[in-house]
Amino acid sequence: MTFRPYPGLTVACALLFALLCGLGSWQLERLQWKLALIATVNGHMAASPVSLDTILAMKPVDAQYRRVTIHGSFDHAKEAYVFTTDASGAAVYHVLTPFRTETGKTLMVDRGEVLKPMLDPATRAQGNPQGLVQVTGVWRIPDPPNLLFTPPPEAERRIWYSRNVVSIAAADGLALSAPVVIEADGMPNPGGWPKGGQTVVSFRNQHLSYAVTWFGLAIVLLGVWFSYNISKGRIGWN
Repeated sequence: MTFRPYPGLTVACALLFALLCGLGSWQLERLQWKLALIATVNGHMAASPVSLDTILAMKPVDAQYRRVTIHGSFDHAKEAYVFTTDASGAAVYHVLTPFRTETGKTLMVDRGEVLKPMLDPATRAQGNPQGLVQVTGVWRIPDPPNLLFTPPPEAERRIWYSRNVVSIAAADGLALSAPVVIEADGMPNPGGWPKGGQTVVSFRNQHLSYAVTWFGLAIVLLGVWFSYNISKGRIGWN
């Protein structure tokens, strides 16, 4: 049997093979992390609502996606509108309204979506409750805006293109007790608007396919190494 593979080629292929296998293993680790994250979030969403004091005492990672019930009143005069699209791709606006709790804390509540003709609060005055109310929603830490692609806010129309709740509150001279948004649940508002219950739990999970790709490339590389050395007579059976 002949076994005299080209040394330089063998070293290069060995290094590349190790790299490809390492990337595949890393993707398998990421897969387990993503599955654990999805399970955690689903558990948070399914759990009973907690009180505001309870959720404020949690670590941010433990509070994310938990349901919370708060008591207080809305400041409808300072509502802002965040442009986005719904599941069908149609343009909608999320109504973000400051909420003053009975204990004096200020939070931002995403009350749900409205259509463009309903940006004027007068068109849905029935859905803006006055006085003390109870709100149950999902505690979310908003994703940071993409500074390169997110348009600046239209201050005169109170329209924003990201849920930068700290900046939205600061524009009205408010300081939030927590840099989060509470996404109101699907409890219908009088008149039907805004429409709550817009929380989307969607995590991209393609780590398994990436792992298969990296391990597949490693196998192909091994096959190429064998084939080349066999074609040159460096590996063979005499």
